[in-house]
Amino acid sequence: MYLVIVFLPLVSAIMAGLFGRFLGNKNSAYLATFCLGFTFFLCLIAFYEVGLCHSPCYIVSFPWIQSELFKVNWSFLFDSITVVMLIVVTSVSFLVHMYSIEYMGQDPHLSRFMSYLSFFTFFMLILVTADNFLQMFVGWEGVGLCSYLLINFYFTRVQANKAALKAMIVNRIGDFGLSLGMMALFFTFKTLDYNVVFNLAPLVVNENFCFFSFELNKITVICLLLFVGAVGKSAQLGLHTWLPDAMEGPTPVSALIHAATMVTAGVFLIIRCSPLFELSAIALDVLMVFGSLTAFFAATTGLLQNDVKRVIAYSTCSQLGYMVFACGASSYSVAMFHLANHAFFKALLFLTAGAIIHALRDEQDMRKMGGLAMLLPFAYSMIVIGSLSLMGFPFLTGFYSKDSILELVYSSYSSPAGFAYVLGTLAAFCTAFYSFRLIYLVFLSVPNGYKSYFNQVHETPYLMALPLVLLAFGSIFIGYLTKDLMLGMGTNFWGGSIYFLPERAGLFEAEFIPTNIKILPVCLSLLGAFTACLFYSSFFKFLVYLSVYVKDFYTFLNKKWYFDKIYNEVVGKFFIWFGYNMSFKLIDRGFVELFGPYGMSKLSFNLAKQFSLLQTGFLYHYIFMLLVGVTFFVGILSFGYYLNFWVDTRLYWLFMIGLFFIIFSDTRQILNQ
Repeated sequence: MYLVIVFLPLVSAIMAGLFGRFLGNKNSAYLATFCLGFTFFLCLIAFYEVGLCHSPCYIVSFPWIQSELFKVNWSFLFDSITVVMLIVVTSVSFLVHMYSIEYMGQDPHLSRFMSYLSFFTFFMLILVTADNFLQMFVGWEGVGLCSYLLINFYFTRVQANKAALKAMIVNRIGDFGLSLGMMALFFTFKTLDYNVVFNLAPLVVNENFCFFSFELNKITVICLLLFVGAVGKSAQLGLHTWLPDAMEGPTPVSALIHAATMVTAGVFLIIRCSPLFELSAIALDVLMVFGSLTAFFAATTGLLQNDVKRVIAYSTCSQLGYMVFACGASSYSVAMFHLANHAFFKALLFLTAGAIIHALRDEQDMRKMGGLAMLLPFAYSMIVIGSLSLMGFPFLTGFYSKDSILELVYSSYSSPAGFAYVLGTLAAFCTAFYSFRLIYLVFLSVPNGYKSYFNQVHETPYLMALPLVLLAFGSIFIGYLTKDLMLGMGTNFWGGSIYFLPERAGLFEAEFIPTNIKILPVCLSLLGAFTACLFYSSFFKFLVYLSVYVKDFYTFLNKKWYFDKIYNEVVGKFFIWFGYNMSFKLIDRGFVELFGPYGMSKLSFNLAKQFSLLQTGFLYHYIFMLLVGVTFFVGILSFGYYLNFWVDTRLYWLFMIGLFFIIFSDTRQILNQ
């Protein structure tokens, strides 16, 4: 059963991709959806056996690499972390497949699209079920490949090409860091197996190695390199620029990338490697600082974005920041809990946005919408549920995990934790503001779009509505139903899959922090929602005047803190200059061509051309060259010891005899003339 869970999406992808032409678009889509639905059903059984009955499953299939000390098997680990990820990945993927049947129904390449979605799910399952870093890396690179294919699904669009290349290149930077981390792991532990690495880690916690005359702690370096990989995949500050541009793909792709696959891979890696991160206080502080900065940056950037999908994309970036700084506070269980909760309401928001875009003939600019509450009441109710859950409205799914993260960070009592708590609470205000800004501009404001668009607005079809209803139930109830299972001092759900040092466990202290600290995030969220509705309904002219007076600040947020401008005009131009002038002209066209096959052949031709000038036809010239040559080679022969060391002397005498016959034949020809 466990292997079927992993490989059934692969069968689905192959059937839809290779035989879609014979099955037809609709049949391929139904087949892929059925396979994912059956996979989700098997995952529910696995969750019951592994998570609830505490029966982890470990499967070794066959050897993969055996080279001296380096041995890697194709093997699968099903523990509590894995089964939670399986539920998240397969449930959202199943609903996205179902949604895509109607959303992409008119596309002539529907079977190819379904094949890509199933491949995406398969590689994500490989990633979360691997029991070693190398097998995990296969899934890691696989989801990167599938994201490129799906973002670039409309490959005739230039913007889709650019966004796909950007996602691939930016992720390669993070993957390079992860590759170095895996090399450092093998250098330290001589294996890449999870169990061996995690059990041996406490033995090398105080070991250092020398790098450019610096003494560096091995565990800290490994954790920071692994975090670089997570920064790329989970779009943390610095390598986040690919995530908003990924909106060029179809909306189901955005839902799958942001809710269940790809961006959750980095957070999953950190949680999986908790036995390593717990041994490095520096790495945990870096997680907390980077996560809080990402949460605040993305939340402030989302305030002034006008693309409906881009706003939701920046909210994903912000929520991933919450998960990362929760890991920095050693609250891995809360980070996993928020990851699972986030999947439901984020998928709901993206798929509802897709329904709105579908109804408005692919219009995505919120400034050209408005007044849709009466025309699309179902989509309006769905996006309100998703937005309330996202902002952490009391007793919805997002409330239980988001507030728990902030409480645990506050109870950590350290400078990075205080920094993270302040930025996290400010991000909560911004999250509520841009969520209700989106609701007001799309549904409640005066219609601002083309009349022809509004005349053809249609409610969400049933096949698209059913996944939204199921996700809405998850956005309301999942947090309440699973909170006591996954969180708290009394639960043993996670078993040994998550490790944290006892002195870093803030679960107990979080229960006794002041009440005003506990309710502050909720109050700020409600204040943000109220402020957005008030400003955009009654004080819109004031906002316009304010934006004129603070034009630079408005532009700063609207241009995403100028990250793209800096990367394009500073970093990008430098590397283009370096690549052309140094790498291409100096190395490729210079060094390689000079000393490579082309250069050597050209040099040999020129030398031969120069030696041909010595063929003058005068006898005394040849006799002079003979004397010079004999003198030179006799001089070399006098260093007999060194000659025997470098060259076989028999070759020397053969060369001398050959040279004598050549000169003799030339002299004879001259005498005969």
